[in-house]
Amino acid sequence: MKIVDLKATTVSVPLEAPLRHSNGEHWGRFVRTIVEVVTDDGLVGLGEMGGGGESAELQFQGLKPYLVGHDPFDLEELRFKICNPTASLYNNRTQLMAAIEFACLDIIGQSLGIPVYQFLGGKLRDEIPFASYLFFRYASDDGLYDEVRTAEQLINHTRDLKESYGFRTHKLKAGVFHPDYELEVYQALAKAFPEDSFRIDPNACWSVEQSIWFARQIEAIRNDYLEDPTWGLNGMRRVRENTRIPLATNTVVVNFEQLAQNVLDPAVDVILLDTTFWGGIRACIRAANVCETFQLGTAVHSSGELGIQLSTMLHLGAVLPNLSFDIDAHYHHLRDDIIVGGKMEITDGKVKVPDSPGLGIKLDRDKLAHYAELYQKLGSYPYDRDSRRSGWYPLLPNERWADPSK
Repeated sequence: MKIVDLKATTVSVPLEAPLRHSNGEHWGRFVRTIVEVVTDDGLVGLGEMGGGGESAELQFQGLKPYLVGHDPFDLEELRFKICNPTASLYNNRTQLMAAIEFACLDIIGQSLGIPVYQFLGGKLRDEIPFASYLFFRYASDDGLYDEVRTAEQLINHTRDLKESYGFRTHKLKAGVFHPDYELEVYQALAKAFPEDSFRIDPNACWSVEQSIWFARQIEAIRNDYLEDPTWGLNGMRRVRENTRIPLATNTVVVNFEQLAQNVLDPAVDVILLDTTFWGGIRACIRAANVCETFQLGTAVHSSGELGIQLSTMLHLGAVLPNLSFDIDAHYHHLRDDIIVGGKMEITDGKVKVPDSPGLGIKLDRDKLAHYAELYQKLGSYPYDRDSRRSGWYPLLPNERWADPSK
């Protein structure tokens, strides 16, 4: 079997409402690049990468000479062709490799007639538990979805998600307002759902001192972990030395060199594995094995996935014996998906692992074309800008601020 073609299509898929974060905003949509790897016997494997647009499509086209004529089973050879460590000074192809690996694994599974998890070690669980992903958000332009800004609005939103999807774990994306205010909101959220567990993530926008202060204020809450309160291994290490809450990251340990540093001089307790950021499902499994050896916690990170990447997260979660926590997913914020059947179902806070050959999903060609056209109409958006907030950076520690609840 040989690869004969590679196609990349960028889509823009609407969200229920614009989501806010410490660096800016998701402007009411996710931009993703869908990859199709085609073989000489007619199989088509699917991959997905965040963002991109024309630049991502060009990068994938640039990799086409590396793929054409290559056997999709020979993934290690392909990894070294694309991500040669000695050439990493001149390119950063990890996320491109991830999307191609997804597609090749999909092809392998289809060729063998078995799901991906079957040849990655076997399925340990039939369903993967998910956390709700809570954002401060603006109201949708069509009026269907309200803003989330106050503690009362966040609690009502969380209650709706629990009723609709059955979540028992909740993650709040923080770093939008002053830490004082976000502390009040987080404490109110935890008080409203005393049987559930929680986690909070300000996207590394707090100082070390702010992070330590915040961590000490929330020690009574049933926290899974505090995710990326500050930036850098040294900053995280200083926070870790001054709190009893486990620290998690998807920013400072996202490759094996950083993982080795964290083993030698711990700064983080829980490694959030991302099938895109780490370079594929297989890299995440290798990282999880290291975490198991050195007794680090593991969870699965979300990077704004559509159904293709969600499927990779499900297959990963199915085979990890040391998956310690409910996994993250932006997925419930989407209004639609580009896979046949529409959005995957979330029931009792869980998603079933696909059992069909390969990744277990197929492209809806009509929706792919529709959302590709929408991308052409709307274009990309500046991830590090908030369309309705002056300035671009969160409030500094001593900066005056208005109470968002007023």
